[in-house]
Amino acid sequence: MNIWTFVGIMLPFLGTALGGACVYVTRGELSQRVNKALLGFASGVMVAASVWSLLIPAMDHSAHLGKLAFMPAAGGFLLGMAFLLLLDKFIPHLHMDCDEPEGLRCQLGKSTMMMLAVTLHNIPEGMAVGVMLAGIGAGNAVTTLAGALTLSLGIAIQNFPEGAIISLPLRSRGMDRHRAFAMGALSGIVEPIAAIVTMLLATWLSPFLPVTLAFAAGAMIYVVVEELIPESASGAHSNIGTIGFALGFALMMTLDVALA
Repeated sequence: MNIWTFVGIMLPFLGTALGGACVYVTRGELSQRVNKALLGFASGVMVAASVWSLLIPAMDHSAHLGKLAFMPAAGGFLLGMAFLLLLDKFIPHLHMDCDEPEGLRCQLGKSTMMMLAVTLHNIPEGMAVGVMLAGIGAGNAVTTLAGALTLSLGIAIQNFPEGAIISLPLRSRGMDRHRAFAMGALSGIVEPIAAIVTMLLATWLSPFLPVTLAFAAGAMIYVVVEELIPESASGAHSNIGTIGFALGFALMMTLDVALA
Protein backbone atom coordinates (compact mmCIF):
# COMPACT_ATOMS: atom_id res chain seq x y z
CA MET A 1 0.00 0.00 0.00
CA ASN A 2 1.57 3.29 -1.11
CA ILE A 3 1.23 6.61 0.69
CA TRP A 4 -1.50 7.96 -1.60
CA THR A 5 -3.62 4.87 -1.16
CA PHE A 6 -3.27 5.26 2.61
CA VAL A 7 -4.27 8.94 2.35
CA GLY A 8 -7.30 8.03 0.26
CA ILE A 9 -8.42 5.45 2.81
CA MET A 10 -7.92 7.66 5.87
CA LEU A 11 -9.19 11.06 4.64
CA PRO A 12 -12.89 10.33 5.27
CA PHE A 13 -12.15 9.15 8.82
CA LEU A 14 -10.06 12.28 9.43
CA GLY A 15 -13.01 14.44 8.37
CA THR A 16 -15.27 12.70 10.90
CA ALA A 17 -12.65 12.98 13.65
CA LEU A 18 -12.18 16.71 13.01
CA GLY A 19 -15.93 17.19 13.27
CA GLY A 20 -15.96 15.29 16.55
CA ALA A 21 -13.17 17.55 17.81
CA CYS A 22 -15.62 20.47 17.82
CA VAL A 23 -16.35 19.51 21.45
CA TYR A 24 -12.99 21.05 22.38
CA VAL A 25 -13.99 24.50 21.12
CA THR A 26 -17.71 24.63 21.95
CA ARG A 27 -20.10 22.90 24.33
CA GLY A 28 -23.47 23.84 22.88
CA GLU A 29 -25.29 21.89 20.20
CA LEU A 30 -25.46 23.11 16.62
CA SER A 31 -28.33 25.49 15.96
CA GLN A 32 -31.22 24.16 13.92
CA ARG A 33 -30.27 26.33 10.95
CA VAL A 34 -26.62 25.25 10.98
CA ASN A 35 -27.63 21.62 11.39
CA LYS A 36 -29.98 21.80 8.39
CA ALA A 37 -27.36 23.59 6.29
CA LEU A 38 -24.76 20.92 7.08
CA LEU A 39 -27.16 18.05 6.40
CA GLY A 40 -28.09 19.62 3.07
CA PHE A 41 -24.43 20.21 2.25
CA ALA A 42 -23.59 16.56 3.01
CA SER A 43 -26.47 15.46 0.78
CA GLY A 44 -25.22 17.55 -2.12
CA VAL A 45 -21.68 16.21 -1.81
CA MET A 46 -22.88 12.60 -1.73
CA VAL A 47 -25.20 12.98 -4.73
CA ALA A 48 -22.51 14.69 -6.85
CA ALA A 49 -19.93 12.08 -5.80
CA SER A 50 -22.33 9.29 -6.73
CA VAL A 51 -22.88 10.74 -10.21
CA TRP A 52 -19.43 11.99 -11.24
CA SER A 53 -17.15 9.64 -9.32
CA LEU A 54 -19.18 6.41 -9.49
CA LEU A 55 -22.06 6.21 -11.98
CA ILE A 56 -20.41 8.01 -14.91
CA PRO A 57 -17.19 5.93 -14.59
CA ALA A 58 -19.35 2.79 -14.34
CA MET A 59 -21.05 3.61 -17.65
CA ASP A 60 -17.75 4.65 -19.25
CA HIS A 61 -16.31 1.25 -18.32
CA SER A 62 -19.27 -0.42 -20.06
CA ALA A 63 -19.01 1.69 -23.23
CA HIS A 64 -18.33 -1.44 -25.29
CA LEU A 65 -21.98 -2.43 -24.71
CA GLY A 66 -23.12 0.52 -26.81
CA LYS A 67 -26.66 1.66 -26.01
CA LEU A 68 -26.82 -0.98 -23.26
CA ALA A 69 -23.92 0.61 -21.34
CA PHE A 70 -26.39 1.74 -18.71
CA MET A 71 -27.37 -1.80 -17.70
CA PRO A 72 -24.46 -2.73 -15.36
CA ALA A 73 -24.71 0.70 -13.72
CA ALA A 74 -28.48 0.50 -13.31
CA GLY A 75 -28.31 -3.03 -11.89
CA GLY A 76 -25.51 -2.17 -9.48
CA PHE A 77 -27.32 1.00 -8.39
CA LEU A 78 -30.47 -0.95 -7.48
CA LEU A 79 -28.46 -3.61 -5.67
CA GLY A 80 -26.75 -0.89 -3.60
CA MET A 81 -30.12 0.59 -2.66
CA ALA A 82 -31.39 -2.88 -1.66
CA PHE A 83 -28.26 -3.56 0.42
CA LEU A 84 -28.70 -0.40 2.50
CA LEU A 85 -32.41 -1.12 2.84
CA LEU A 86 -31.56 -4.47 4.44
CA LEU A 87 -28.97 -2.89 6.77
CA ASP A 88 -31.53 -0.25 7.72
CA LYS A 89 -34.03 -2.95 8.63
CA PHE A 90 -31.69 -5.11 10.71
CA ILE A 91 -29.06 -2.85 12.35
CA PRO A 92 -30.46 -1.09 15.45
CA HIS A 93 -30.01 2.68 15.17
CA LEU A 94 -31.60 5.99 16.17
CA HIS A 95 -31.79 9.12 14.03
CA MET A 96 -31.42 12.67 15.26
CA ASP A 97 -34.60 14.25 16.67
CA CYS A 98 -36.30 10.83 16.77
CA ASP A 99 -37.40 8.90 19.84
CA GLU A 100 -38.31 5.62 18.11
CA PRO A 101 -35.28 3.46 17.16
CA GLU A 102 -35.17 1.50 13.90
CA GLY A 103 -33.84 -1.97 13.13
CA LEU A 104 -33.94 -5.00 15.40
CA ARG A 105 -34.97 -4.43 19.00
CA CYS A 106 -32.09 -4.24 21.48
CA GLN A 107 -31.09 -2.78 24.84
CA LEU A 108 -28.44 -0.37 23.55
CA GLY A 109 -28.33 3.17 24.94
CA LYS A 110 -29.50 6.20 22.99
CA SER A 111 -25.97 7.52 22.41
CA THR A 112 -24.81 4.19 21.02
CA MET A 113 -27.87 3.96 18.77
CA MET A 114 -27.22 7.45 17.40
CA MET A 115 -23.61 6.53 16.68
CA LEU A 116 -24.79 3.40 14.86
CA ALA A 117 -27.05 5.55 12.66
CA VAL A 118 -24.06 7.59 11.45
CA THR A 119 -21.95 4.43 11.17
CA LEU A 120 -24.62 2.98 8.89
CA HIS A 121 -24.26 6.05 6.63
CA ASN A 122 -20.51 5.59 6.46
CA ILE A 123 -20.43 2.00 5.17
CA PRO A 124 -21.24 2.90 1.54
CA GLU A 125 -18.81 5.82 1.63
CA GLY A 126 -15.95 3.54 2.65
CA MET A 127 -16.98 1.06 -0.04
CA ALA A 128 -16.99 3.84 -2.64
CA VAL A 129 -13.41 4.86 -1.81
CA GLY A 130 -12.32 1.22 -1.68
CA VAL A 131 -13.78 0.32 -5.07
CA MET A 132 -12.13 3.35 -6.70
CA LEU A 133 -8.74 2.43 -5.23
CA ALA A 134 -9.29 -1.22 -6.16
CA GLY A 135 -9.92 -0.18 -9.77
CA ILE A 136 -6.62 1.71 -9.81
CA GLY A 137 -4.79 -1.30 -8.38
CA ALA A 138 -6.26 -3.46 -11.13
CA GLY A 139 -4.90 -1.06 -13.76
CA ASN A 140 -8.32 0.15 -14.87
CA ALA A 141 -8.11 3.26 -17.05
CA VAL A 142 -11.53 4.58 -16.04
CA THR A 143 -10.67 5.04 -12.36
CA THR A 144 -7.71 7.31 -11.59
CA LEU A 145 -5.80 8.18 -8.42
CA ALA A 146 -6.88 11.82 -8.79
CA GLY A 147 -10.50 10.72 -9.06
CA ALA A 148 -10.21 8.45 -6.02
CA LEU A 149 -8.57 11.18 -3.91
CA THR A 150 -11.19 13.70 -5.04
CA LEU A 151 -13.94 11.33 -3.94
CA SER A 152 -12.16 10.73 -0.64
CA LEU A 153 -11.73 14.48 -0.06
CA GLY A 154 -15.37 15.16 -0.86
CA ILE A 155 -16.51 12.50 1.58
CA ALA A 156 -14.14 13.89 4.23
CA ILE A 157 -15.69 17.36 3.80
CA GLN A 158 -19.21 16.04 4.27
CA ASN A 159 -18.09 13.84 7.19
CA PHE A 160 -17.03 16.89 9.22
CA PRO A 161 -20.61 17.86 10.13
CA GLU A 162 -21.46 14.22 10.81
CA GLY A 163 -18.76 14.02 13.48
CA ALA A 164 -19.98 17.27 15.02
CA ILE A 165 -23.62 16.18 14.91
CA ILE A 166 -22.72 13.14 17.02
CA SER A 167 -20.24 14.63 19.50
CA LEU A 168 -21.79 18.05 20.29
CA PRO A 169 -25.19 16.77 21.50
CA LEU A 170 -23.42 14.22 23.70
CA ARG A 171 -21.24 16.96 25.19
CA SER A 172 -24.23 19.25 25.78
CA ARG A 173 -25.89 16.46 27.76
CA GLY A 174 -22.93 16.37 30.15
CA MET A 175 -20.70 13.71 28.62
CA ASP A 176 -16.95 14.18 29.14
CA ARG A 177 -15.23 16.00 26.24
CA HIS A 178 -12.84 13.14 25.49
CA ARG A 179 -15.60 10.53 25.46
CA ALA A 180 -17.89 12.70 23.32
CA PHE A 181 -15.03 13.19 20.84
CA ALA A 182 -14.33 9.45 20.81
CA MET A 183 -17.99 8.67 20.06
CA GLY A 184 -18.03 11.16 17.19
CA ALA A 185 -14.74 9.96 15.75
CA LEU A 186 -15.48 6.25 16.12
CA SER A 187 -18.67 6.61 14.09
CA GLY A 188 -16.35 7.10 11.11
CA ILE A 189 -13.94 4.20 11.76
CA VAL A 190 -16.11 1.91 9.64
CA GLU A 191 -15.09 3.88 6.53
CA PRO A 192 -11.41 2.83 6.36
CA ILE A 193 -12.48 -0.70 7.39
CA ALA A 194 -15.04 -0.87 4.56
CA ALA A 195 -12.49 0.57 2.11
CA ILE A 196 -9.83 -2.00 3.07
CA VAL A 197 -12.27 -4.92 2.91
CA THR A 198 -13.38 -3.78 -0.56
CA MET A 199 -9.77 -3.55 -1.69
CA LEU A 200 -9.01 -7.04 -0.34
CA LEU A 201 -11.85 -8.31 -2.52
CA ALA A 202 -10.39 -6.46 -5.55
CA THR A 203 -9.39 -9.61 -7.44
CA TRP A 204 -12.92 -10.95 -7.25
CA LEU A 205 -14.56 -7.56 -7.86
CA SER A 206 -12.40 -6.50 -10.82
CA PRO A 207 -14.53 -8.18 -13.55
CA PHE A 208 -17.62 -6.53 -12.05
CA LEU A 209 -16.15 -3.03 -11.60
CA PRO A 210 -19.05 -1.16 -13.30
CA VAL A 211 -21.58 -2.97 -11.09
CA THR A 212 -19.45 -2.39 -7.98
CA LEU A 213 -19.04 1.34 -8.66
CA ALA A 214 -22.78 1.72 -9.19
CA PHE A 215 -23.49 -0.42 -6.10
CA ALA A 216 -21.58 2.09 -3.96
CA ALA A 217 -23.48 4.94 -5.63
CA GLY A 218 -26.83 3.30 -4.92
CA ALA A 219 -25.94 2.76 -1.28
CA MET A 220 -24.91 6.42 -0.90
CA ILE A 221 -28.05 7.71 -2.61
CA TYR A 222 -30.17 5.55 -0.30
CA VAL A 223 -28.69 7.34 2.71
CA VAL A 224 -29.33 10.74 1.12
CA VAL A 225 -32.96 10.08 0.17
CA GLU A 226 -33.92 8.04 3.23
CA GLU A 227 -32.30 10.14 5.93
CA LEU A 228 -30.25 13.23 5.12
CA ILE A 229 -32.71 15.12 2.91
CA PRO A 230 -35.79 14.39 5.09
CA GLU A 231 -33.89 15.56 8.18
CA SER A 232 -32.69 18.74 6.45
CA ALA A 233 -36.21 19.50 5.12
CA SER A 234 -38.24 18.81 8.25
CA GLY A 235 -39.74 21.65 10.28
CA ALA A 236 -38.93 25.33 9.76
CA HIS A 237 -36.06 26.76 7.69
CA SER A 238 -36.13 23.86 5.18
CA ASN A 239 -34.85 26.22 2.47
CA ILE A 240 -31.52 26.37 4.33
CA GLY A 241 -31.05 22.65 3.73
CA THR A 242 -31.81 23.20 0.04
CA ILE A 243 -29.17 25.94 -0.18
CA GLY A 244 -26.69 23.67 1.62
CA PHE A 245 -27.45 20.90 -0.89
CA ALA A 246 -26.77 23.23 -3.83
CA LEU A 247 -23.45 24.37 -2.36
CA GLY A 248 -22.34 20.82 -1.55
CA PHE A 249 -23.31 19.53 -4.99
CA ALA A 250 -21.53 22.40 -6.76
CA LEU A 251 -18.37 21.98 -4.65
CA MET A 252 -18.11 18.22 -5.22
CA MET A 253 -18.85 18.59 -8.95
CA THR A 254 -16.13 21.24 -9.20
CA LEU A 255 -13.59 19.13 -7.31
CA ASP A 256 -14.30 16.07 -9.41
CA VAL A 257 -14.00 17.85 -12.75
CA ALA A 258 -11.11 20.16 -11.80
CA LEU A 259 -8.92 17.62 -9.97
CA ALA A 260 -9.67 14.37 -11.80
